[in-house]
Amino acid sequence: MSQGLAHGLEGVIAAHTVLSDVDGAHGRLVIRGYAVEDLAGHTPFEQAAHLLFDGFFDDMPADLAPALGAARVKVFAEVAALDEALAKRDPVEAMRALLARLPDGDDLSTALLLLAAPAVFTPAVLRVAAGQTPVAPDPALSHAADILQMTRGQPASDAETRALDAYLVTVCDHGLNASTFAAARVIASTRAGLTSAVLGGLSALKGPLHGGAPGPVIDMLDAIGAPENARPWLEKALARGDRLMGFGHRIYRVRDPRADALKAAVRALSGASKALPGRVAFAEAVEQAALQILRERKPDRPLDTNVEFYTALLLEALGLPPASFTGVFAMGRTAGWIAHAREQLAGGKLIRPQSVYVGPGVRQAA
Repeated sequence: MSQGLAHGLEGVIAAHTVLSDVDGAHGRLVIRGYAVEDLAGHTPFEQAAHLLFDGFFDDMPADLAPALGAARVKVFAEVAALDEALAKRDPVEAMRALLARLPDGDDLSTALLLLAAPAVFTPAVLRVAAGQTPVAPDPALSHAADILQMTRGQPASDAETRALDAYLVTVCDHGLNASTFAAARVIASTRAGLTSAVLGGLSALKGPLHGGAPGPVIDMLDAIGAPENARPWLEKALARGDRLMGFGHRIYRVRDPRADALKAAVRALSGASKALPGRVAFAEAVEQAALQILRERKPDRPLDTNVEFYTALLLEALGLPPASFTGVFAMGRTAGWIAHAREQLAGGKLIRPQSVYVGPGVRQAA
């Protein structure tokens, strides 16, 4: 490795931010001064978005909910472009194509359209792909309640709404992760516009090493089937060299605090469900078996439960199919992308790192 080179930008400080602090050594995530566990348990998504946007838009109202509801209605007009061919694509690709129809700007109006877009387009894509008619948004509902109604075609309970709120708040921002750095920092630094930045973030989020991981957690749980199968199944998976989905994180050297926030949300939701408590108990048994095996086999590597594990369980409990998981992630993370983009614009610096050339020397062309 060349002197001073950090592959993957590991450990490189690329920005000053007021938005979130990710403390991997101690397992803490602070969003604008609040521990993520506190926000996820007490704050609707609209308030979390307001918290992230605060200071970056001069015309931001005290209550973001009515404006966001109106933005959902406006965005729904673009669903008319969702034809059968597009609906057959990967849901994230279809949602990205619809999002690209939105105007590019840097103002609050654009930001609200972008915040509404994944919440409107993802349910529409899922319903059209299933041969169903898209459900129009209801601006009088909260953002989380409307997402569930647009997806399932029926009203959500208060417990379900609180659970989805907890998830959206938990994932709304997480430092300079891959999608945030690509979108909100690099693209925004060129002054391309918020829509361009969010499109870049969504493209990065689509990758299985970033936002595409919760779905395979459901596949793993379904393959294990019963608590007594957990240890032998997990041991065979590790023997094959497979990664255990939902465990380990590049940043956190102890337990991911978002996992505990979502575990609390799942347990709260299970109190209002007849089927969920059994699924939760099963998942916790798999979690404990996995943690024990990882400690035995990899004692020098800090591998603990990450946000993906209980994300999968929570979204499944809300009736959201695995194909929607990355889109639902984007519903929350778009707030962080927009806030980081505005913060980057305030600094005004074009991001332009350098590389170290390791190719052949100068040659004569034939």
